[in-house]
Amino acid sequence: MRFDLGDLRLFLSVVEAGSITHGAERLHLAIAAASTRIRNMEAALGTALLHRERQGVQPTPAGRTLVHHARTLLQQAERMHADLAQYAEGIKGQVRLLSNTNALTEFLPEPLSDFLASHPQVNVDLEERLSDEIVGAIADGTADIGIVAATVELAGLETLPFRTDRFMLVVAPNHQLAPIDRTSFNEVLDFDFVGLDRTSALQRFLSEKAERIGRRLKLRVQLRSFDAVCRFVECNVGIGIVPATTAERHAKTMSIRRIELTDDWAVRNLTICIRSEADLPIYARDLVRHLAMPPPAKHHRVG
Repeated sequence: MRFDLGDLRLFLSVVEAGSITHGAERLHLAIAAASTRIRNMEAALGTALLHRERQGVQPTPAGRTLVHHARTLLQQAERMHADLAQYAEGIKGQVRLLSNTNALTEFLPEPLSDFLASHPQVNVDLEERLSDEIVGAIADGTADIGIVAATVELAGLETLPFRTDRFMLVVAPNHQLAPIDRTSFNEVLDFDFVGLDRTSALQRFLSEKAERIGRRLKLRVQLRSFDAVCRFVECNVGIGIVPATTAERHAKTMSIRRIELTDDWAVRNLTICIRSEADLPIYARDLVRHLAMPPPAKHHRVG
């Protein structure tokens, strides 16, 4: 039985994505090649690693065992690379950072760009995930640093505050909802929505919120950025839910109305989570400390 690290990375990617297609896409592999590699792994082991179903794949008991060992081996390989890289020219470190949609789009770009500018030999593998998925990845060691909504269970992890924001409803000035100042998510589900791409962590979160009360989001169009959502809302394609920071920024240049959402989940305290700062490589510790620093005060020009 001989697996290389590429095989193990592929298998983990497929399990995490729940699909051979999506797992292969993450690693920029052809689907046929990825499927063949996994079948070769199963042949070498003499047992199935995946249950292949119409809606996706799930690991078999043998597959779950391989997931555990693969994560350990890949983590050790990454740590070895990080320890040895300091003796060579080029990249000295790789940090895997997972973030929910809100933090990724509104709060991470500035501090992360500052960190990368001051650490030219460190690369960051940044991926958008749901908060509960991020907590699981940090807990099992498949990611180094997570930024999550503080509403998820964080027991056993070390945490630091990151930022606070809230979600708001945005509508066109001539929309039926435009005259109101406050509303709940449940009260607007009869209207058409402009949303993010279905792979977005936030979009999945909102869809799950609707499904829990027996409703579905009526999505007219799905886009890749909050900026695009606001632009289509301005054109009265539908209503949208975006971070307050986004709504405030675009209200200065677009004809949109901001409406407060009264749901508890609309307030977003964002938290940095790690397994243990002491176990992180020095460059990952530096990133944690940099992200935990309060943002610089913004000075507004008068006149």
